[in-house]
Amino acid sequence: MSPTIALLTFAIAAAVLTITPGVDTALVLRTVAVEGPRRAVAAAFGICCGLLLWGLAVALGIGALLAASSLAYMVLRWVGAAYLVWLGLTLLLRPHQEARSIDAVPPAQPSAMKWFARGLLSNLTNPKVGVFYVTFLPQFVPPGVAVAPFIALLVTMHVAEGVLWLTFLIVATRSIARLLRRPAVVRALERLTAAILIGFGLRLAFEGRR
Repeated sequence: MSPTIALLTFAIAAAVLTITPGVDTALVLRTVAVEGPRRAVAAAFGICCGLLLWGLAVALGIGALLAASSLAYMVLRWVGAAYLVWLGLTLLLRPHQEARSIDAVPPAQPSAMKWFARGLLSNLTNPKVGVFYVTFLPQFVPPGVAVAPFIALLVTMHVAEGVLWLTFLIVATRSIARLLRRPAVVRALERLTAAILIGFGLRLAFEGRR
């Protein structure tokens, strides 16, 4: 397999994985609908930075260490699970102050930097991202190339596709922002996102490693 074929094949596979619904998609959709595009962009940027850091760690060999160490994997897995469940419960249990006029923004809303941190931590505390990169990326490294730089290139491509996908979601959601900011819709989005976060957290905690 030539480097060009490897890159094209990876681009297609990574695109399919990118648009598959999960925590990242739910977090961004909920944020843009309820708190606006600025905070959604911050969350998306945090998510993509988390992917980039995991990818660079794998390229440098740290991800392989995580995949080989059961203790390190277990600790990070439980930290990640606890964080996702906590984030979901925060959305689920907080008082619903969204029953307001469409253009009103409450002063207590989390800042853009806090949403960047949430997006970043949602990926950094998930060891499955690192293990996935360790097992998935080497399949697209052709013989005769420098492994670490090529894996770094693959990671950069994946992150770029993530940026494009999350940007598309933010732009597309803005067109129906007035509908999505109705109190009943806000409550439904909060509960759905909370359920997804808690569900993924529990799944991460109890399904073990593969």
